[in-house]
Amino acid sequence: MVLELAVAFGVLAIVAALVGQQGIAGISMQIAKWLIVAFVVLAIVSFFL
Repeated sequence: MVLELAVAFGVLAIVAALVGQQGIAGISMQIAKWLIVAFVVLAIVSFFL
């Protein structure tokens, strides 16, 4: 779920950058980055539990 959202926001950022919306692209990439970090942290925690 988290990884799917990160990919969706990444695609949204790429599309926004292609049409010239740098503000939306930057925000989308920040959200995608934090979702990927959350995914990695949860994956590591679940691996050890």
